[in-house]
Amino acid sequence: MPDATILEGALEGFSRSSFTARDRTRDIYRIGAGPAVIVMSEIPGITPLVAAFARRVAAIGCTAVLPQLFGVAGAEPTPGRMARTTAGACISREYSTFSLRRTSPITAWLRVLARAEHEACGGPGVGAVGMCLSGGFALAMMVDDVVLAPVLSQPALPFPLTRAHRRDLGIGDEDLARVRQRCGAGDVCVLGLRFSGDKAVPPERFARLREELGEAFVAVEIDSGPGNPEGYRSSAHSVLTEDLRDVENSATRAAMDQVLDLFKSKLLN
Repeated sequence: MPDATILEGALEGFSRSSFTARDRTRDIYRIGAGPAVIVMSEIPGITPLVAAFARRVAAIGCTAVLPQLFGVAGAEPTPGRMARTTAGACISREYSTFSLRRTSPITAWLRVLARAEHEACGGPGVGAVGMCLSGGFALAMMVDDVVLAPVLSQPALPFPLTRAHRRDLGIGDEDLARVRQRCGAGDVCVLGLRFSGDKAVPPERFARLREELGEAFVAVEIDSGPGNPEGYRSSAHSVLTEDLRDVENSATRAAMDQVLDLFKSKLLN
């Protein structure tokens, strides 16, 4: 791995290097020490709050590894950046934004990264958390046994245009069969997070995950409906970042703690 650059600003405390696999090189941002957790950012990229989540991962004794999949690392999520990133994803061959029963090709690159980080960081395996556009990538990465702690935070692909899209998991049939096999063996569970009113992540998608994975799928669905007791906005989407209410006993803080507990139990014990 190339020498790392120490960063400042929103990514202060992180190092930056690069990683090449499958003829593609991307910047990698990392912080912490211990078993690796691959943190895949939401639209529009590695925002300051995505970086803040990574710092929490590092604080429990893991190495947070953030590949720059899109966007400008460290930049705020302005409407313009969100629109440009979404538009770019829609035309990119790396992301299956509309296709049914298809694994996004970028997950093959992410699996190589996960194996490399496991070798470099040690531990029993790696964790993986996807958010929004990348939300379902952790599911596809489970094809590789090295992924022990997958988290699907607001998995938004494929975009829920039709009834079939709302139930689709963004994964090919062969890959899904392998995921079911691993879940059936009892060595892994899948944690999913969403707000109840999130139209980008419809309830049918979580229902399908329950059907396919049974008790191995643990769903955390936070009430964002009218008059919800914590006052989450009706359009709340980003459980671990933009819509996180970081106060004791909040539902989003509890979801955050559940994610970190999963990493502790699978990677550190």
